[in-house]
Amino acid sequence: MIGIFNDNFPPVLDGVALTAKNYADWLYRKQQNVCVVTPYAPGMVKNTPYPIYNYASLPIPKRPPYRYGLPQIDLSFQNKYSQLQFELIHAHCPFTTGTLALKTGKEQNIPVVATFHSKYRKDFERAVNNKYIINQAIHRIVNFYEQAYEVWIPQASVEPTLREYGFKGHVEVVENGNDFVTPDPLVEKIRYSMRHELGLNADQTMMLFVGQHIWEKNIKFILEALKLIRHLPFRLYMIGTGYAAGEIQHIIQKEKLEQKVIMLGMINNRETLRRYYAAADLFLFPSLYDNAPLVVREAAALHTPSVMIQGSTASEIIRDNYNGFLTPNDVQLYADALRSLMENPHLRRDVGVNASKTIARSWEDVVNEVIGRYEDIKKRYRQTH
Repeated sequence: MIGIFNDNFPPVLDGVALTAKNYADWLYRKQQNVCVVTPYAPGMVKNTPYPIYNYASLPIPKRPPYRYGLPQIDLSFQNKYSQLQFELIHAHCPFTTGTLALKTGKEQNIPVVATFHSKYRKDFERAVNNKYIINQAIHRIVNFYEQAYEVWIPQASVEPTLREYGFKGHVEVVENGNDFVTPDPLVEKIRYSMRHELGLNADQTMMLFVGQHIWEKNIKFILEALKLIRHLPFRLYMIGTGYAAGEIQHIIQKEKLEQKVIMLGMINNRETLRRYYAAADLFLFPSLYDNAPLVVREAAALHTPSVMIQGSTASEIIRDNYNGFLTPNDVQLYADALRSLMENPHLRRDVGVNASKTIARSWEDVVNEVIGRYEDIKKRYRQTH
């Protein structure tokens, strides 16, 4: 059995949780024996065709809907889990579930693959005002990846972050996919239908942000840029939730942007989310925090180009004016770029089509590659252990 281990799983939604789910979904579709190990979350659905093994958890203060897992105290989970025999474990986080993955790998003498997804130091710096504690936490993360049999990163630009943390081992680049790859004619049909539903005029530029509503995503930067072009005909839809949602809404009201910026909250229905991506003209993602955001690839699959910050880790996959747009990390220049793009719909559409062809890889294609990698890892592990 292949185990997909992560500290969150739908209904908790972020890029890593969605990645873990698509790994499990597509491994099952490819007739692989797979299960998921993750903390319990309220509202978790268990009607998946593969088993999900939950363990006890508590909410993390100030970080809803994230949970802290406690597998060691969950006797019911321990009884079920002790019966499982794995061939390979793929851990998508270095914390509670990752620790459990390493422990199981040693006990069962099997390889553990670990993917490095996030800039954890940024999370720690927001939560803890103590450099020593932060450095110790980073040290533990590096120790986790050093114990894995193989370490994966979702794109090459992520490697410097892992090296900065102190990791010296080998890494493999294994891209993420997305589940929104859509035939071109259908994209246009969805786009027209959704824009009509939203009441958007032909001369209105629809912008979109999808992601956690946290300051690390540079959302204040977006609002400051939009304030400079408030007189232009646009509408920004914001999808997601997070600790900063209330403050974001306050800024929108303070700056009198209520008619321009609409906060929709979390949208769990993937088909509804697909329709918003398809309807948008531009995807705004100036984050300096993200490594390899799925949302940029999702937008690309629906022909929506992203406007990102030049030199950011996340923007490595973007070629300016070809499959996306890049600006310096400057509010005025970002606003100027948006103004120029609003006046050039043909460029937006051409770049969106190029984005769909160059950075929107399907999960099926990715998992076909992953299965081959898993088989190679298991073979090499048996030869050396």
